[in-house]
This record gives sequence, structure tokens and C-alpha cells, in this order.
Amino acid sequence: MTSPATPSPSALPHVDLLRLRDGLDEAERARLEAIEEHLQTQVRPRLAPYWDAEEFPFDLLPGLAGLGLGRLLTDGSSALFQHLVHAEIARVDLSLSALVGIHNELNLGMIVQLGSDEQKARWQGPLERFEAIGAFCLTEPEHGSDIAGGLETTATREGDEWVIRGAKRWIGAGTIAQVALVWARDTADGEIKGFVVPTDTPGYEATKIAGKMGLRIMQNADITLDVRLPLDAQLPGAATFDATRDLLRDSRMWVGWQGVGVQMGLLDVLRAYALERRQFGRPLAKFQMIQSQIAEVAGNLAAASGMMMQVHRLNEAGTMDMMHAAMGKATSTRLARSSAALARDAFGGNGLLSEYEVSRMMGDIEAIYSYEGSYGINALIVGRALTGVSAFV
Repeated sequence: MTSPATPSPSALPHVDLLRLRDGLDEAERARLEAIEEHLQTQVRPRLAPYWDAEEFPFDLLPGLAGLGLGRLLTDGSSALFQHLVHAEIARVDLSLSALVGIHNELNLGMIVQLGSDEQKARWQGPLERFEAIGAFCLTEPEHGSDIAGGLETTATREGDEWVIRGAKRWIGAGTIAQVALVWARDTADGEIKGFVVPTDTPGYEATKIAGKMGLRIMQNADITLDVRLPLDAQLPGAATFDATRDLLRDSRMWVGWQGVGVQMGLLDVLRAYALERRQFGRPLAKFQMIQSQIAEVAGNLAAASGMMMQVHRLNEAGTMDMMHAAMGKATSTRLARSSAALARDAFGGNGLLSEYEVSRMMGDIEAIYSYEGSYGINALIVGRALTGVSAFV
């Protein structure tokens, strides 16, 4: 339950600093506003207990499904609409944003773009309706940034079966998913291939990673695999790791929009708190230091928004490459980190309490700063593109 002392940012009008919504047609703008209304009134007020308890709010899934958030990738909506939806969800909670984003960009996206007709017939509909949740199983206990070269999970063909053995770590929704997309190295040719693994398959074991400082609602997991699958479990379009690069690039861009969205949320709670909290007989908003912090958060948000909007335009023109996605993700999450520090400082001691949201956002930002390529790895991608020299090893 939310404390009565908690500010009510949803009561303030939304600030679209750079008028990003002007790029949508009337129908998509209306749909985005309906999604925003549901998230602000039906989701945001109910999240604190789940974050504190590190539990997933299954009761919120039907509402998200009713808004079509399980099928953003396949509903024919514009790319800008999808980006702004991801930002709106991140504005409310980064765990739910991660779930919806990974679900669409990687799980549903992989099956629709790289799967067989049979795989799509079985999984596409349930995924689109959130009747099934997907887990994208790539990162391993000993391999994160170096996963493409270091991946150790193996896939061995034995007669009319694939035998997959290995371990995965930090897998979002790993304990609650119905289907896992597992990446394993074929022992015959050394190529990394994708496999569709129902999570009720004997030998699939998932253990929740507890005690996280961020993304506490997202059920990250350690996965162990010793499974036997039919030959048609392989994703036919993912016979090599190269097949996934465009999807992973686009996913990196999506995290940049998460950085935009969470800064929208920070500005929400900071403005509300500054207007409602009184010290020395007047609202915090009357103090020059607080107004300076609000203005700096707004500037960071505008900078991240403008950058991601241009990355979006490059993507629409077919000229975005990994450097642009990496720069967008790294810079947006870096600015979000800075904005969170400013906002938490303005809250004083109350900024330490999860009921005031800013502390939850601050912890969650640490996660998006590190996943989909850490800040350092993304910086090296940019540096390599600008100098022609790789500094990875």
C-alpha cells in the first residue's frame, strides 16, 4: 500500500519536453494516452509492495494484455509509437518495462522472424496475449560481455534429438516463463544456434536471483539445462549467431528509450515532491537549489529524448548501425543515472524510502546501465567505430 505521505505525480500534467508525441497520428496518440492513463492510475500506485518483496505482479498482466502490450511488435503500430510506449512503461517501472520490452523485442520477435511455421503457430498467439511469457537465455555465469566468443552451453545432436547442456544467468522472467529461447553452441560445427525450450521440459531448472538492488520486480534467474528436444526445436532462422545481431542491436536501442522513460518518471516525482513538501515555511519548489536540480533533470531528459529520436530516424531510414544503438543506450542510461542522483538528493532522507519511488528508480537504473551491454562495452563499440581500433582485448 502506498503511504499517504507519498506525492502523487500522476496528478500533475505530463510534460512532453520535446513534443515527441507530435510525431504520432491521432489514433496512435489516443492509444498512447490510454496506455499512460492505465499505467498511472492502475499500475503505478500498486507497485511498491511488489518491489519491496521482490515479487512479480501477475494480477497486472491481464490489464497490460488488454492494452495490447504483449503484441507491440506485431500489431502494425509505428516504431515511434512502440518507442514511446516503452518509455511510458519505464516511466512507471523499469521491471515491467524490461518484461514488455524483452518479451516483444527478443522473445516474440525471435519466434516471429526466425521461427518455423509450427513454432509460430504454437507460441505467437499465447505470447501476444500474455498467456505465455518468454525468457531469453543467452548470458551465462562466466560469460556476459564476451558471450559471442565464450558461450559454453552445448547442443549435441543425438539421432532425432538435440541434447542441450549448460547454465545461464541473469535470465529475465526465467522462473515464470512458459517458453525459453536458449542459445547453445553446436558441438558439430561450433556455431551458436537458437532453440525453443518449453520450461516444463525435464531438465530445465530455474532459480530466482534474490537480493538485487534494482529490477526487483523482474524475476531474474539462474538456469541449468540438461534437456532433450526434438530436432524441430531449433529456430530455423538462427543457425548462426549472426542471425540475432539486428534484433540485439534493436534491443539495445530500446534500452535507450528505457533511459528516456525512467527520466520522465524522475521528473514526475521530483516536481510533485518539490511542490508538496514544505521546509522553512514554504514549498521546496521555492528554493533555488531545488529548481536548479529540476532544471538539470529536465535537461538530461531532453538530451536523452532528442538523441533517441534521432537514432529512431536513422533506424527508419535504414542507416542506423550498432554504433548508434550503443551510443544511445550508453548515453541515455548515463544521463538517467545522473538524474536519479539529483532527484534523490532533493528528496533528502525520504529519498531513501521505496514508498517515494525515487530510490526504486535509482536502483533500477543501475540495472539498465549494466544490461544489454554494460556502459563500458557500449563505449568501446562507439570508440571502435570512431577510431577503427578495437580496444576490447
